[in-house]
Amino acid sequence: MANRFAGFRRFSFRPLVSRSPRSVAGQVFVLQVALVVLLVACGVFALVLQSERDTTAEAKRRSVATAETFAHAPGVVAALRTPDPSKILQPATEAARKAAGVDFIVVMNTKGIRYTHPLPSLIGKRFVGTIGPSLAGKVYTESVHGPLGHEVQATVPIKDVGDNVVGLVSAGLKVKNVTSEVDRQLPIILGAGAGALVVSTGVTGLVGRRLRRQTHSLAPDEMTRMYDHHDTVLHSVREGVLIVAGDGRLLLANDEARRLLELPPDAEGRHVSQLSNLEPETVELLVSGREATDEVHFAGERLLAVNQRPTGRNGGIEGTVVTLRDSTELQAVTGRAEVARERLKLLYDAGLGVGTTLDVRRTADELARVAVPRFADFVTVDLADAVLHGEEPAPTATDLRRIAVCGIRNDHPLYERGRLIDFVPSTPQARGYGSGRSELVTDLSTAAGWHAQDPERTKEIIDYGIHSLIAAPIQAGGVVLGVANFWRAKQHEPFDEEELSLAEELVARAAVSIDNARRYTREHALAVTLQRSLLPRALPEQSALDVGYRYLPAQSGVSGDWFDVIPLPGSRVALAVGDVVGHGLHAAATMGRLRTAVHNFSTLDLPPDELLSHLDDLVGRIDQDERDTDGAAGVVGATCLYAIYDPVTRRCVMARAGHLAPALVLPDGTVTFVDVPTGPPLGLGGLPFQTAELDIPEGAQLVLYTDGLIEDRRRDLDVGMELLREALAGHPDRSPEESCQAVLDELLPGRPKDDVALLIARTQGLPPDRIADWDVPLDPAAVAGMRDTVSRKLDEWGLSELGFSMELILSELITNAIRYGSEPIHVRLIRDRTLICEVSDTSSTSPHLRYAATMDEGGRGLFLVSQMAERWGTRYTPQGKVIWAEQALPRVTGQPGP
Repeated sequence: MANRFAGFRRFSFRPLVSRSPRSVAGQVFVLQVALVVLLVACGVFALVLQSERDTTAEAKRRSVATAETFAHAPGVVAALRTPDPSKILQPATEAARKAAGVDFIVVMNTKGIRYTHPLPSLIGKRFVGTIGPSLAGKVYTESVHGPLGHEVQATVPIKDVGDNVVGLVSAGLKVKNVTSEVDRQLPIILGAGAGALVVSTGVTGLVGRRLRRQTHSLAPDEMTRMYDHHDTVLHSVREGVLIVAGDGRLLLANDEARRLLELPPDAEGRHVSQLSNLEPETVELLVSGREATDEVHFAGERLLAVNQRPTGRNGGIEGTVVTLRDSTELQAVTGRAEVARERLKLLYDAGLGVGTTLDVRRTADELARVAVPRFADFVTVDLADAVLHGEEPAPTATDLRRIAVCGIRNDHPLYERGRLIDFVPSTPQARGYGSGRSELVTDLSTAAGWHAQDPERTKEIIDYGIHSLIAAPIQAGGVVLGVANFWRAKQHEPFDEEELSLAEELVARAAVSIDNARRYTREHALAVTLQRSLLPRALPEQSALDVGYRYLPAQSGVSGDWFDVIPLPGSRVALAVGDVVGHGLHAAATMGRLRTAVHNFSTLDLPPDELLSHLDDLVGRIDQDERDTDGAAGVVGATCLYAIYDPVTRRCVMARAGHLAPALVLPDGTVTFVDVPTGPPLGLGGLPFQTAELDIPEGAQLVLYTDGLIEDRRRDLDVGMELLREALAGHPDRSPEESCQAVLDELLPGRPKDDVALLIARTQGLPPDRIADWDVPLDPAAVAGMRDTVSRKLDEWGLSELGFSMELILSELITNAIRYGSEPIHVRLIRDRTLICEVSDTSSTSPHLRYAATMDEGGRGLFLVSQMAERWGTRYTPQGKVIWAEQALPRVTGQPGP
């Protein structure tokens, strides 16, 4: 019992009260509660009325009974006939009133004069009430306002033996005493009504809760709409719906399910195994209750896709819901959709896989590979031969070169890669190339125009099993670049019109990439030609250095790396290497300007630091001019290393502007990096450049390079320099050319991403027997002695025939040094590839060539020197200046080797 009450206490009316009245359950609950309240209220009201009526009736009954009892009591008639009836009757009435439980008993005569009364003072006074009916012998009850208040009283006649009315008796109750009886009954009545209300409300709540669960708290209009939609969906949807109970009974089948399964009208309610129209596999699935997704089942000639899911997971009816979809026509549509999807996937893959590089051959090969075997069994790509060189193609298909061949097998009889083909006008390739429209040949065995190209070869192709062809011209910008040929063998159906459109779309996407590659090839060829024209085509002849070099353009095209070998007077050689930041024609053109400037400045025979200073000023002016002209950034950055090697002294002087330090390979194979003071890159200005001088032994190798050789995104600069050291070390006998190749193989196994310039020079010294030098006193008489000395030396070298001209040149140079220079004066003869005469002094005054007038006594010496010598000039040294002149060696003598 306690548990029942505890369960009752756990029941909450709050959700019942708070439930929205819009739902069916809420409305029913409100109506039921209102009805219960009304019924309870009516019941209570009826009980109250009934209680009041019963109480009044009881009061009248008691009053009548008391009055009649007292009227028929013995001695009452006798007492009325006594002289003082009150004396006898007053005590008797009081005793009777108390015994009967009434408020008063009044005895009166027939005129209404009281003989008794609870209030003795009212005895002898007239009775308040109606006595007429009672005088007539009737019992009369009424409600009056008497001496005691509002009263309910009954008046009864007192009769003698002769049935004559000799007096009247009235007995009654006060109304308040009657009401107090009702009030005492009212709590009981109200309590009973409240209990009935609570019990009925609880029952109503339980009923409403169950109704709410069954209706899911839906409003009436929502339920109506739901059932309307339910009927509409079940009867209108083009998909069959079945609901099967857990025991295998068919609970519901919509119109489409009945049509697809051809169910009888009485199918609902029957076990699915009793439905003869269902296939055994379908029955097994419906009875099993397992999940199924797009399982294919036969229903007569139809092919149904069946989906099945269990129900009752949330407390509902155990069973399954089955959907049926007619996939007979869908299978055909799906096949076409799958083909379309594959074609779109092919075009998508072609967009990603064709044109990954700016290389014509690679792009054509990518086109061939992406189409095999997904679209064709074999693909060949023929491009106009001019396209491969970046040029405009010819208007006819007479010089097409096959550059891509791809197929499912390699033993095909198609033309091989690299063959130059002249297609005859009747072939599909020639027609497509000329018209710009694709050609479809569904049966090659009957294509007479195609057979005319090469009857023997076409017979081999037919016998091989290739039977269908699409020849799609590759055109971009209205220009036909070549033809892509798609071939199918006997394993596949011939091409059709839809596949012709696919081939055109595929080729159109590749044509843009091929045309871009062609344009890039043309521009790259022009840029490379420009750059190579700006670089040394061949190294000049000289005896001081054995030079090997390499230049590799970057993947992205031309750039600004450069190098140079410049012969200088006195058998000296200048080595230069530089780098202009950036790529493209602008960098190449700037490189050409800098190289030309280095050549021009080297003719002035400037030391390396002064030459870089002049070059720095030039770059600054170039930047300023370009910014003023078109707002461009100018030369963003440029570096340079300039070195001068003297084979006579075996000394090297060098300076660098933001460039990497050179490497020096000593004759014993050890490698060091020369400590050259670092200067700022060219164009910054403001800081001077410093030189470094070092003695280089004969046979050592000086290695100059650009940053593309050692810098890479995958390694640091220090790692690259260490790799360069390892590539150079340990091979002192290796030639510069071999060293260049070894360094590139070690540091750059593939094509570099940045351009590379590498210059390796092995030093060579002039033998002492080819050098002669003398000190000359500051005396004009010493000129004659020097002529004789020089003549004897020339005779010793076998250069006697140069004696006259050399004596004349030497006389003029020594005379100028004695007249205008200062001590000490030094003369040096160098026998190299030319005969070099040098006269040095400590004066910085430079002689100038001029034309002397007819009457002038002097001014003709340098003119004679310029006429007799091949070249002459002046160079300045820290000690003064050197005036030099060169003469070619006689042919019969030959040019001595180093």
